[in-house]
Amino acid sequence: MNRSAHQSPPSAVRFRNRAAVSLALGAALALTACSSSDGNDDAGDKSPTVEQSPTETASADPKETAKKEAMAAYGAYWQEMEKLYAAPDGKGAHLDQYAASAALKNAETDAQRAHKGGNIIVGDVTITDSTVTKTDATAKIPNVTISSCLDISKWETVDAKTKKPADLPDNRLLKYLIVSTVEKYPEGWRVTRDEPQGKSC
Repeated sequence: MNRSAHQSPPSAVRFRNRAAVSLALGAALALTACSSSDGNDDAGDKSPTVEQSPTETASADPKETAKKEAMAAYGAYWQEMEKLYAAPDGKGAHLDQYAASAALKNAETDAQRAHKGGNIIVGDVTITDSTVTKTDATAKIPNVTISSCLDISKWETVDAKTKKPADLPDNRLLKYLIVSTVEKYPEGWRVTRDEPQGKSC
């Protein structure tokens, strides 16, 4: 599945160059970053939703429904990640609507670190080969595990004022495997963990 994060923005940024910022603003940028949404879908500021008629909802396979909803939330998560890192003040993003726990904390911390250093991250994150590797729709907290290839080659760290590219390690990973956990909270699906695997893809 191809997703272009620029539909509209670590937990992965820790990955996002934490993998993007930590990793994107240091050696961390070597392993993280990403944002993504499927194909060329444009979510913009709108949250992806899974529309179902009452009949479909009643007869739908809970597992398949969980997969679709988790994937939609995952795509929106990366869109908000792009916004979070692109804004010097971090405003304008609503990452808390798609992330929680370690993923939210890590992303906000990495973004703040980048911004305090006078940098922002602009461009697009692309997610490809997204595959659901595990689904538990009946757990106390329903959850889905997603494995993807994160491409941050077009997600560039630049000086917030001059817009000049920041100096980053030449050997950092720009396309790497990442495994994410998405859980269903009362408010909706949230990415709770983003774990770069340190492997190119």
